[in-house]
Amino acid sequence: MKILCANVALAITLITLITTGSHACGMDTDCKIGDRTYRIALPSPTSPEKPGAIIFNHGYRGTAAGIMKNKRLVKTVTDMGLALVAPKSFGPDWDIPNSPSPGDNVEFDFFAELKEDLTSRHGIDTSQIMISGFSAGGMMTWNLACEMGNSFAAYAPMAGTFWAPVPKNCNGLPVNMIHMHGTDDKIVPMKGRPIANTRQGDVYKALKMAAEADDFGKWNSTGESHGLTCQRRTASSGRILELCVHPGGHTIRSEWLVKAWKTFSEAGVLKPAS
Repeated sequence: MKILCANVALAITLITLITTGSHACGMDTDCKIGDRTYRIALPSPTSPEKPGAIIFNHGYRGTAAGIMKNKRLVKTVTDMGLALVAPKSFGPDWDIPNSPSPGDNVEFDFFAELKEDLTSRHGIDTSQIMISGFSAGGMMTWNLACEMGNSFAAYAPMAGTFWAPVPKNCNGLPVNMIHMHGTDDKIVPMKGRPIANTRQGDVYKALKMAAEADDFGKWNSTGESHGLTCQRRTASSGRILELCVHPGGHTIRSEWLVKAWKTFSEAGVLKPAS
């Protein structure tokens, strides 16, 4: 009997350790999915509802830890009642088509697993996820829209699109998207520039391809907000496609995520942030 009780106690302890270990991750500790990782900053619980999330993809040679060190970015998102999720690329850069060092495009499987992990481990409402990212992270965002469009509610890439050539079409489109870019960006110009043995894609060509995936109407100005001047195309389905530009260079502002979420919520794509 003593041996049985000891075995039961040991089993309970092991289960507790495994369960605790699977959840012991956040801003300062990696959340592991196989050999891949991400970090997450959760909002303070103020509602019985599951929180939504912004998945923010880091730039070239960036890290999930680096994203979490941006306290303003973290505070901006969590103050909205949302989780900030920072996935780590497979290598020093995202493994996406036509990049200078292309691989097996393993990122797409990782993001599918990430979506499942966010709901099972952290209770995220996966119907309320916006994908964003800056520079190379913006490129990753465009590729996710292209390959996995319906997997996430909305996309808000910043200062990055496909590597050339821009696809002629995407199985994942159409999607709800707002692209943000500086008109004086020299690192990733809106029309792209040569890098190593390839070239950055042309934002205008990418937007044209995205618009052709649905019956998006003509461009209409939506004015200026948060330092961005925006134009929108709306489809009969209600989907929106926006281009928002600013006169600066290769830079972002955390409040642009607020602007993007608000735009999508007003269009009925996402729930209003708190």
